[in-house]
Amino acid sequence: MAAVTSLSFAALAQSLDRKFSVNSNKAFSSSFDGTRLRVNLSCDVVSASVRASNYGSSLVVQCMSTTSDIPPVSETKANFLKAYKRPIPSIYNNVLQELLVQQHLMRYKRTFRYDPVFALGFVTVYDQLMDGYPSDADRVAIFEAYIKALQEDPEQYRKDAEKLEAWARSQTPASLVEFSSREGEVEGIMKDIAERAGSKGNFSYSRFFAVGLFRLLELANASEPTVLEKLCTALNVDKRNVDRDLDIYRNLLSKLVQAKELLREYVDREKKKQEERSQAPKANEAITKCLGAF
Repeated sequence: MAAVTSLSFAALAQSLDRKFSVNSNKAFSSSFDGTRLRVNLSCDVVSASVRASNYGSSLVVQCMSTTSDIPPVSETKANFLKAYKRPIPSIYNNVLQELLVQQHLMRYKRTFRYDPVFALGFVTVYDQLMDGYPSDADRVAIFEAYIKALQEDPEQYRKDAEKLEAWARSQTPASLVEFSSREGEVEGIMKDIAERAGSKGNFSYSRFFAVGLFRLLELANASEPTVLEKLCTALNVDKRNVDRDLDIYRNLLSKLVQAKELLREYVDREKKKQEERSQAPKANEAITKCLGAF
């Protein structure tokens, strides 16, 4: 039996430097240099058993997915739109849709496993994004629709985020990074993450996880860069990845602040114009009365 390998269709196509055609049963085929290639896929990323046989100029590759129950991104987006049918201002909707696609890809990775630090990171990003949203009730409804579209529990996200926030507020920079030497519910969560991250293939790092770490440091008043480095070491996480993703997060927040400021200025201008238009008939009426009395 050939070795089992993990690959994506995009990577396979790139390695063969070919353009593939797609038929209704998701079979991809191509010819190159007199060689016929046929690949059967049922998802974007597969664990594949590859068998290659040379019959003159023929090559056959068979890919068997172990994740055939993974929904497509379009289904997740459709679920969100079904759950929340009211229009969302574009300044919020564009970012929400992008985050939903990214989180779908994270959610259905083979190595993904939900953990409270990931939940804290997403809740932090969501709350920052939706800060200033016109309706508090809609903000809650959108959050629930978003998480349910990913087939997860919004209540668990909120509960776990609040639990970690309360824990972090009671920590010092030193105690935060020394979780492995203590007992407790959150300490157990952190130990489990460290164990999985230290075991290759059992932990799926993400940007939301990086933001979750940042939030823990923020609440523990751990502003020294060395604390983040020690925390990453304790969790067996690559600090370079965390630094990169935190830079992206800060850049996102900066752009959101600018965009929301522009939106507020636009709304204020429109309100002022509307008030001026509503006052104009009243002014004309007053002038007419004055002239009539004269």
